[in-house]
Amino acid sequence: MKHQPQSIADFREQAKRRLPRFVFDFIDGGSGSENTLAENRSALDRHRLVGRAPVDVQACSQSVSLFGRDYSMPVIIGPTGLAGAAWPRGDVDLARAASKGGIPFVMSTAATATMEEVAAAEAGAKWFQLYIFKDRAVSARLIAKAKALGFKALEVTVDNAIPGRRLRDARNGFTLPFRWTPAKLASLAAHPAWSLRMARAGAPRLEVMAAELGLDEADTIAELMQAQLDPSVGWEDIKWVRDAWDGPLLVKGMLDPGQVAKAVETGVDGLVISNHGGRQLDGAVATIDILAEFRAQAGARLTLLVDSGFRTGSDIARALALGADAVQVGRATLFALAGGGEAGVRRALDILKSELEIAQMLMGARAIKDFGPAMLRSPRPMEAPGMAPEAAASIPQAPAAGPLSLVAEKRQGALP
Repeated sequence: MKHQPQSIADFREQAKRRLPRFVFDFIDGGSGSENTLAENRSALDRHRLVGRAPVDVQACSQSVSLFGRDYSMPVIIGPTGLAGAAWPRGDVDLARAASKGGIPFVMSTAATATMEEVAAAEAGAKWFQLYIFKDRAVSARLIAKAKALGFKALEVTVDNAIPGRRLRDARNGFTLPFRWTPAKLASLAAHPAWSLRMARAGAPRLEVMAAELGLDEADTIAELMQAQLDPSVGWEDIKWVRDAWDGPLLVKGMLDPGQVAKAVETGVDGLVISNHGGRQLDGAVATIDILAEFRAQAGARLTLLVDSGFRTGSDIARALALGADAVQVGRATLFALAGGGEAGVRRALDILKSELEIAQMLMGARAIKDFGPAMLRSPRPMEAPGMAPEAAASIPQAPAAGPLSLVAEKRQGALP
């Protein structure tokens, strides 16, 4: 008898077995040397949790409020392109699982389902992730459609002036539409269950982009995106979106805390601190290492979400302690989707919820607002593992109390 996955790591191993290599590598891979991909994990592990006892944690809550709506836990299923390669109609299954789990789902512009299909999936909160295309009329139509279909929030992705060089995709010849080489056909034969599902459902395609752009074949997914996305996007374009969208507006792909003032000035409601899951800038800073600086700059003026590498409830606890309002997950739910569609994703969300409950009870956090920087012991900024203490001390640092004390004040509602 096969055991059910007990962790997101288990789901990853299951996906690796069940998916053809070129599909698994598309989901799992990063850009360049995959240094950022590895650093996301290493950085999370460097931030150590401080257990706190005795604390009465008999009654704990994970409820959070985002943009005036309550959710069951501080987790969001973030936008992931080509989810239908993991499971037919994968975007719809992700939306349904999120709805049943009481959390938001963010539909990608690179989805393999139509906006209408996702909007009709269950009754949960649907958000939409927007690219600003070279042809602004395309983006304007997507904004109008998202509004008409009842999507509650808009996330504008900005960290894609040029696509990262994803070597696994290049080596595997990952194209859209799929082009069948002898190696791919051999991989299909080795994964008959996936092949049969795809034969019944039809090969996945980028439904939203196809409807708006009439896409032709491209050599790789990255080249397809490069042909359509605009490297000239700046804050004036975010202001254009702000004027066109009257709901909550977030900017996704932020790594520079120095941009916070401009975000506030532009009138956005939140930021998603993200290195695109290690799929764009190779060698980028891990989001967990920069999160407290964002909170220091933003205070309580912006909702801060974070993604890139979060796989456990303890990872989520780390982000909450450093000032995040919620965490977006991407690969975690794609791995689960590959393992069993909607049911797999629902199980993955249950696992994250259970792991977060364990962390919050052992850390003495009865509610999400109780998480704070005192619950972590974190490395000094810019301090490398193994660096001599005297060398680390010579590196100029921001005042240690700055970002973290603001996190604590924000949690307690003391900030304006």
